[in-house]
Amino acid sequence: MVIDALRIVGEVAVYRLRRLEMANLAGAAGIMVALHLPPGECAVRLVFAFGLNLLVYLNNDYLDLADDLRAPGRDDAKTRFLRDHRAAGLVAQLGLVALLVVGAACVLPSLLLPLVLGGGVCWAYSAWFKAMPVADIAAMVVWGVAMPLVGSPPELALGWALAGWLGLFSGVFEGIQVIRDHDADAATGVRTTAVAFGVARTRVLVRVMLAASAVYGALVVSPWLAALPAMAMLVPLDRGDVPRTWNKVRGLLGLAFLGALAWVAWTGSTHGVLVQVSRATVLG
Repeated sequence: MVIDALRIVGEVAVYRLRRLEMANLAGAAGIMVALHLPPGECAVRLVFAFGLNLLVYLNNDYLDLADDLRAPGRDDAKTRFLRDHRAAGLVAQLGLVALLVVGAACVLPSLLLPLVLGGGVCWAYSAWFKAMPVADIAAMVVWGVAMPLVGSPPELALGWALAGWLGLFSGVFEGIQVIRDHDADAATGVRTTAVAFGVARTRVLVRVMLAASAVYGALVVSPWLAALPAMAMLVPLDRGDVPRTWNKVRGLLGLAFLGALAWVAWTGSTHGVLVQVSRATVLG
């Protein structure tokens, strides 16, 4: 069973990395650089972030197993192996939880916050929120904040300020995803935001979230960088070519965040119109 559990974890890692679905790792790493954390601490945080990603994506695959087996294109060898080795899949999840909890408690206890918040929200999303209109997108906003927080001590306001922008970006990507999956979700009875309100209204919601990202960027990060999520509002959200749409929006938002990281790493502070958060700013 241990060998089967290791195979399941390995397949999750390969599948998600190939699909570029662990982008929060880059976000966490970028926040570490912007905060000028020591190299040893950065290494610990990156290892923890990778383990946390393995846990949440394996949990997602485990809870979504029935839907994946019914969905076109998802009934593949990886999914069938998990179906035939459910006990090993559960052992893999429990093993990852144990390693993360013990590792955090012994090395860096503050990592328990993103573990509980990020892991908890992902579990709740897979179990309930993915089939609850609006809650599906709201959960991914929280997840988008929690996962990159692996890269920041929780008392530093700058880490929260940067992760907050990523949370809004995550909500945008979830909106695009439910538009992409509308037909499959409707056929399997998964009542996402796009299924409940329709694709046209969900497109409007995605643009509203992009506008919110631009406003947040201008007020907290930089009015110049806020122009990039504003530009993303002009990208057509074409259901027939979602990967291309996704890549265009991802490119603009990724460039905005890279710009924010570079600016903060150089100057030591954000330069929003309303708020300037420095590396020395401590919450409370």
